[in-house]
Amino acid sequence: MAALAPPVAATRVAVRRALAGLPGAGPVLVACSGGADSLALAAATAFVAPRLGRAAGLVTVDHGLQPGSAERAAAVARWAVEAGLDPVESVPVTVAGRPGGPEAAAREARYEALTSAARRHDAVALLVGHTRDDQAETVLLALARGSGPRGLAGMPERRDLAGVPLLRPLLDVTREQTRKACAALGLTPWDDPHNVDPSYARARVRADVLPALARALGPAVRDNLARTARLVGADSAALDELAAAALAAAPAAAPPPSGVRAVEGGLRVTALAALPAAVRTRVLHAWARELGAYGAALSHRHVAALDALVTDWHGQGATALPGGVRVVRRDGRLVRLD
Repeated sequence: MAALAPPVAATRVAVRRALAGLPGAGPVLVACSGGADSLALAAATAFVAPRLGRAAGLVTVDHGLQPGSAERAAAVARWAVEAGLDPVESVPVTVAGRPGGPEAAAREARYEALTSAARRHDAVALLVGHTRDDQAETVLLALARGSGPRGLAGMPERRDLAGVPLLRPLLDVTREQTRKACAALGLTPWDDPHNVDPSYARARVRADVLPALARALGPAVRDNLARTARLVGADSAALDELAAAALAAAPAAAPPPSGVRAVEGGLRVTALAALPAAVRTRVLHAWARELGAYGAALSHRHVAALDALVTDWHGQGATALPGGVRVVRRDGRLVRLD
């Protein structure tokens, strides 16, 4: 019997770790574009999931942005059926008319389709094929945008996506490994031309910035950037837990000494001011989300303006947040202005 190719083994081990201990009896769904990363992920999942007693399916999304996209999506779906994945869906989406740039609009449409499919099939998780290289690119883009610790934490291995667990099993697997895994399995991935289109910042980072850094600083730079994301992510998660505890709902009679919610509504300025800045800004960010500020548009600038109501108060007016939300300081509290 031929030895298993190491890249194939790497993807299977990664998927096994991600699926181990998942609750519930429902299937897992792989999001697959037909590119090397998601194709290798789908192949590994088709092998591993049944051996763990778990059904596995596949969803491919047709964004309709390129000629032949429907045919490519149909080809991915046919391969998935042949590979034993079930259920299998090819879902067309409409990208035009959505807010933001084309990349953001396509991502929003794609994740809406994926979460809808997960709910239809009572899936316990969605699996996506982001690799260690994607993580390194994400960290560099976050640095360039001044995103702070939340951005430097990169993409988490697991996150909640509209109530559906989204897993990234391949964050410790390289893009080279996924390509070699596809080759070893006789799979022909599709190369998305958007991935090399210099009009996209990520494509420029992939083609120019990371190779230049590797030449200047050594080939370990990708691994080191990904490791930075893991380390910062752990610290950020701890700070988020502290912020969540501080923001916990107050009892009816009086807030706890460390709590920031006021019995009358809003947040107590004195309690906010006593928090470390890293925790306080996370409290304000989470509270703004509670008020209805749209998360994707809620930036550092908005949180800094809220923080100024606490730490640099000189009688300024209301702070405007995305979604038409306005916050004002009144009687020692931050409150929503109706």
